[in-house]
Amino acid sequence: MLKQIVYSVIIPVYNEEAVIDETYKRIKRVMDSTGEVYELLFVNDGSRDQTAPIIKKYGVRDRTVKLIDFSRNFGHQIAITAGMDYASGQAIIVIDADLQDPPELILQMIEKWKEGYEVVYAKRTHRKGETFFKKQTASLFYRLLRASTDVDIPLDTGDFRLIDRKVCDEMKRIPEKNRFVRGLVSWVGFRQTAVEYIRDERLAGETKYPLKKMLKLSMDGMTSFSYKPLKLASYAGGLVSFAGFIYMLVVLYLKLFTNSTVAGWASVIIIQLLFGGVVLIILGVIGEYIGRIYDETKDRPLYIVRESHGIETKPRKVPHSVKHG
Repeated sequence: MLKQIVYSVIIPVYNEEAVIDETYKRIKRVMDSTGEVYELLFVNDGSRDQTAPIIKKYGVRDRTVKLIDFSRNFGHQIAITAGMDYASGQAIIVIDADLQDPPELILQMIEKWKEGYEVVYAKRTHRKGETFFKKQTASLFYRLLRASTDVDIPLDTGDFRLIDRKVCDEMKRIPEKNRFVRGLVSWVGFRQTAVEYIRDERLAGETKYPLKKMLKLSMDGMTSFSYKPLKLASYAGGLVSFAGFIYMLVVLYLKLFTNSTVAGWASVIIIQLLFGGVVLIILGVIGEYIGRIYDETKDRPLYIVRESHGIETKPRKVPHSVKHG
């Protein structure tokens, strides 16, 4: 009789052939030290290098290694979601493959879980190897997000965390398409605590979160957990309208009661630029929300699995297109 899996380690991978060998060895060493049954669930997010074939080789000699291979790149947050769909463990651990988050910290997370906490997230006290711009923009984003939502999303945390089985099951009930996983974990609640660590530099390869993807993740976080951007757009429109009304009164006063002349073309251009800019900003904010509504109404699957290896059970929620190997 097979023993029940205690830990499922979800490892999203995208073009990680330069680091995957060291990642596998370090995570394997840590999980072996627990003395309990576990699975390493690699989710290949449409890699174009040899990441998937390398993982398949691990699976030949190591039954704990399992692979979910996407048909294309669906994104990091979706890869984490797929891992949760297929995870069998009583505790689910999410960690990136770049080794910026130390696998050794998993043991501290497990200790907290055994104390009764249902979510244990890793909180960064320092970031090595990241630019001043990235550090500052990340810090600004988390603080803006906390100020604009009623959900208590911890500052300076990523997706590196442990969640209990019951939390994972609740996450799978959330049907959102534009997912911000760390925010959703905070939203579902349960007993949560942090373990602190210093984030290392990427071992090799390139970051999978360039500025464009960081902006999208930030927008997903803001629009998923806050309506305040819509309210701010309304406030900005009202403020500019009020300023325009005051300016109109000034122009009428100068025209009727003084000999001062108003530079017509300059005034018109300034007003047009001011109002035009505010209108475009408001339309942009509204467009972001409408776009997400459109994504939800299409009801397409979050991801499509081209093939899988070592997976013996189908995902616990509605199955996606999958070929088991």
